[in-house]
Amino acid sequence: MARRIDVTGTDGVRLAAWEFGDPPKTDPAHDPHDPQHPHDVHDPHDPQRTPGARTAPNGSPSVLLLHGLMGRASHWASTARWLSGRYRAVALDQRGHGRSDKPPQGAFSRDAYVDDVEAALEQLGLDPVVLIGHAMGALTAWQLAAKRPDLVRGLIICDMRASALGAASQREWGQWFQSWPLPFATLADVRKWFGEDDPWVERPNPARGAFYAEVMAESPDGWRPVFEPEQMLRSRETWVYDAHWEELTQVRCPALVVRGLDGELGRAEAQEMVRVLPRGQYAEVADAGHLVHYDQPEAWRAAIEPFLDALSAN
Repeated sequence: MARRIDVTGTDGVRLAAWEFGDPPKTDPAHDPHDPQHPHDVHDPHDPQRTPGARTAPNGSPSVLLLHGLMGRASHWASTARWLSGRYRAVALDQRGHGRSDKPPQGAFSRDAYVDDVEAALEQLGLDPVVLIGHAMGALTAWQLAAKRPDLVRGLIICDMRASALGAASQREWGQWFQSWPLPFATLADVRKWFGEDDPWVERPNPARGAFYAEVMAESPDGWRPVFEPEQMLRSRETWVYDAHWEELTQVRCPALVVRGLDGELGRAEAQEMVRVLPRGQYAEVADAGHLVHYDQPEAWRAAIEPFLDALSAN
C-alpha cells in the first residue's frame, strides 16, 4: 500500500510525501478534513488507502527518507515497508522530483531543500525524527540536523561525500544528461541503457537500470524523465563547489555513515566524516555501488538495523 500526503514546502511548493506498507497505529484525534493538517490525495495505485495521520508505536522514533538527485520516494519503498512494522516511515518526493512540484522559476538552492524538509517534518508531526538520506538527500539531512537539532533524533548518511566535487564534475554531469538517447521507446530500453549501455556503467548493473526506469513517465513520443534535467543541474550546482565538513561538526545527534564498497564515497573520506561527526559511526555494504539500498537491500537493512535499534532503546 502507498498512501500519499500533500505538504507545503517553502515558497508554497507542493510536496508529495508517501507512506508505504501498513502503518503501526492510527491517531483517532486527527481530522483528515482539517485544512490545517496534511491530507490524503487519491493515489491510483492505492484505492484502499487509510485516512488519518499515523504515529510510531511505543515511543519509537519516526523516520523520514530522502532520495538523492533524480530519485523519488518510491526508491525507498522496500526500506519503508520494512521500517513500517516498528516505526512511522515516510518518504518525501523533494521539490523537482517525483510527484512534487517542479516550478520552472522555483528555487533549487540548498536552503530551499532544507527548508522544505523542515516544513514537512512539522506538518507531518514527525519530530523528533530519524533522517535517512541517500546522496543529495543525505546532504539535506545533515544540513537540517545541524540547523535544527531539536527536530532530529538520529541521522543515516548513505553514500554522500562531504568534499567539494568541483567544476569539472558539474560539466561532466551536463554532458551526461545530453548523452541520454531521449525519448526511450520502451521501459525495457530504459533499463538496458542505464543498466548496460550508459558510458558511466563499468559493468552490467540491472539494479541501476531498474532505478532509472522508476523515474520515467510515458509521453506521446516515448519515455522521458519525470524531472527536468536543467533543474537537476541547478540543484547540483548549489553544493558541488563547496565542502560540507563544517556542517557535519554541528550535527549533535547520533549519525551513521554508510557507503557501498564500490560507491562514490571512498572509505578514507567516509571514515573522516565519522571522525568529524561528534557522534559518528561507520558501516559499509559489500557488493554495492552508489545505489546501496537498491543494489543490496538485505545487506543495507542489516547495516542500519543495529543503529536504529540503539536509537529506539534510548
